[in-house]
Amino acid sequence: MHFLEDARTVKILVPVKRVIDANIRVRVKPDRSGVDTDNVKMAMNPFCEIAVEEALRIKEAGDAGEVILFSAGPSRFQETIRTGLAMGADRGVHIHTDEPLEPLVVAKMIAAVAEKEGADLVILGKQSIDGDNNQTGQMLAAIMGRPLGSYISEIKKNEDGFAITREIDAGLEKLQITSPAVVTTDLRLNEPRYASLPNIMKAKKKPIEALTPEDIGVQVSHRMEILKVVEPPAREAGVMVSGAGELVDKLKNEAKVI
Repeated sequence: MHFLEDARTVKILVPVKRVIDANIRVRVKPDRSGVDTDNVKMAMNPFCEIAVEEALRIKEAGDAGEVILFSAGPSRFQETIRTGLAMGADRGVHIHTDEPLEPLVVAKMIAAVAEKEGADLVILGKQSIDGDNNQTGQMLAAIMGRPLGSYISEIKKNEDGFAITREIDAGLEKLQITSPAVVTTDLRLNEPRYASLPNIMKAKKKPIEALTPEDIGVQVSHRMEILKVVEPPAREAGVMVSGAGELVDKLKNEAKVI
């Protein structure tokens, strides 16, 4: 079976998350139980934007027939799905819950929706900029028993699955993975598009299926407890030096870096 002959039946599932806008300064709550999100601008997680963009490019290249967005959380998370629909995705699935979600629970939800939809490829950001856990993609691949391509900076469909390029400490690693698969996106994969006004209007009419964790057979459980959230220590003031000799002396004797 050749991929291109069946492109119209191929589905890509893209999980998206609602986070504090990356350009906003994050404030810690006075009781240090978390960060303050009241009256704070929210947006789609930047890595999720990259995942949506890549899914759309795969579809536009004729290698997929449908792009489905997924998100889990309170009702306002549908706004994030609408953002992806305005970019060009076809429809969305929203799992409504007011409970805080941990990576393992989210991975189980994505797996259930991917199985329900028959998704051939799941593309998700390598991490969200709030928790920075970098766990969901790996857990998802393990739960579904699918090959994983993480931190990808390039992906190409071929008859054997996907040719991917990963960014690793030593440089770039090129791999071939079979389909169906899970991949997580890195920053250099693409530059996400802006939604046009006509597409924003069209997105309001695109369907979003509303479900609960119970509908997909996932129990929301908590295995982690946040003990305290604190701001990073303030950066110390710099020191002016008279010349290169004094700089080298301080780097050697005070900073201990040479």
